[in-house]
Amino acid sequence: MVDVGTDLRVIFNERRNGPERLVCEAELAFQTGILAGLKLHGFTLWRSAEGDIYPTVPSRTIGGGVDRRYFDLIRSQDGAGQVKRLKAWILSEYQRWVDAGKPAEIDRIT
Repeated sequence: MVDVGTDLRVIFNERRNGPERLVCEAELAFQTGILAGLKLHGFTLWRSAEGDIYPTVPSRTIGGGVDRRYFDLIRSQDGAGQVKRLKAWILSEYQRWVDAGKPAEIDRIT
């Protein structure tokens, strides 16, 4: 678990027997405001064939077969910048978590 100030934490969960390239799952835990006490789950970190790690956000499938598409449930209000920033933050917090030896909880003062 990684604290980001007092508003938001990201919790990484390693899943045993998951898909081959699944690194871990993550969820955001809200600490203050109207969302305090709630978690948003469905974030996933994957390893590409080249070995890079990249995060995905919660999404829903639309259609089926060859027409299957994914609709991200987190969207920017005015473009893709905020979602990219969120993914970059999750990835950097994951790296910090790994560097700390994957402890159950990390306290962070920001």
